[in-house]
Amino acid sequence: MTVKRGPKNPEPQEWLSAELSQNYVADYKPFNFVDGEGVRCSLYVSGCLFACPGCYNRIAQNFKYGKAYTTELEDQIMTDLGQSYVQGLTLLGGEPFLNTETCLSLVNRIRTNFGQTKDVWSWTGYTWDELMLDSDDKLELLSKIDILVDGRFMQDQMDLTLQFRGSKNQRIIDVQKSLASGEVVIWDKLVR
Repeated sequence: MTVKRGPKNPEPQEWLSAELSQNYVADYKPFNFVDGEGVRCSLYVSGCLFACPGCYNRIAQNFKYGKAYTTELEDQIMTDLGQSYVQGLTLLGGEPFLNTETCLSLVNRIRTNFGQTKDVWSWTGYTWDELMLDSDDKLELLSKIDILVDGRFMQDQMDLTLQFRGSKNQRIIDVQKSLASGEVVIWDKLVR
């Protein structure tokens, strides 16, 4: 399969998780304060084709980097999320929307065990509009997320003073309000 690389906009459904994901994770970081609001457990999945110049996690672009996602790791994440002081899970990468099998396994279990009491954040190189036109697995994952930081990192728009973003083109989207209204709703706790 020939895959286009780089920060070019892929055609909807051009990059499919089922064809690309190796179900590897680059890292898991429990109890951190940097990957979203509150105390979070962060799962860094492996594999990304956007290859944004200046990517902060370039090594995680490789779909075989790190270790295989296992039931044992998922169990550990669920135990960690069960702590009363943990607000939720964050999915990063790599690219979560090119690792939907792994991400959906975990998010579905979170929703089953915790309902809406734990929030789910995700970063993605896709824009909201690209995800709206893409494959069913991406839309299913999106529908179960609370907050999405969308868009590719762009070095020429880099601004390290931005809240939870690296470049000015990226947005912090309230997913559930956006899906309900049919248009992008920016997270209401955004510090401008």
